[in-house]
Amino acid sequence: MSNARKKLCIALAVLFAVNITAILLAQEADAATYKQGSTGSVVTQIQQKLRNWGYYTGNVDGVYGSKTVAAVKYFQRTNGLTADGKCGPKTLAALGIQVSDASQSTSGDVDLLARLISAEARGEPYTGQVAVGAVVLNRVNSPAFPNTMSGVIYQSGAFTCLSDGQFWQPVADSAYKAARDALNGWDPSGGAIYYFNPNTATSSWIWSRPVLNVIGKHRFCA
Repeated sequence: MSNARKKLCIALAVLFAVNITAILLAQEADAATYKQGSTGSVVTQIQQKLRNWGYYTGNVDGVYGSKTVAAVKYFQRTNGLTADGKCGPKTLAALGIQVSDASQSTSGDVDLLARLISAEARGEPYTGQVAVGAVVLNRVNSPAFPNTMSGVIYQSGAFTCLSDGQFWQPVADSAYKAARDALNGWDPSGGAIYYFNPNTATSSWIWSRPVLNVIGKHRFCA
């Protein structure tokens, strides 16, 4: 191989490596940035901080909407930050919010929870799908249930979709997003650990549970 060709190959290899590094850095930066459309517990923290300090008057609901964008821009302008309405590392630091890598969910968690959501809430409003996922996670955190997601989902008699075969059906695309939102801390159920469809429920006991929220066909209960 001629020297010119060797130099060309080296140059192409270096260029390829630089491009890959840039893509990975961009993905990492985007993963650490909260913006319009983001949801979850970190968004709730952002809203609560902004509300406490007088920048935000909307609902603290964990949904990064236009009011949250406007409040973030207001905070950024006031504190000498780039007013882009996004909460990246600098804005999060200014707000005193730390995002731990430990809060990131594994793909296995997402897949398992998405399968349960799809089987139990396919066809329900999106908020209702997230709420079903939140019920699973609320059970994981409750001393009355197994302390792992798989333990909760596979607990005998817990979910009818495992006995009627729905659990093994193809997973709806929306269920993956709902699973991620639930794992990120969004809980439209209001802290529920049970839910049921009053049109199909056969257990008289479930009707005795205090109702916390109603979304679509499901009642979410304490």
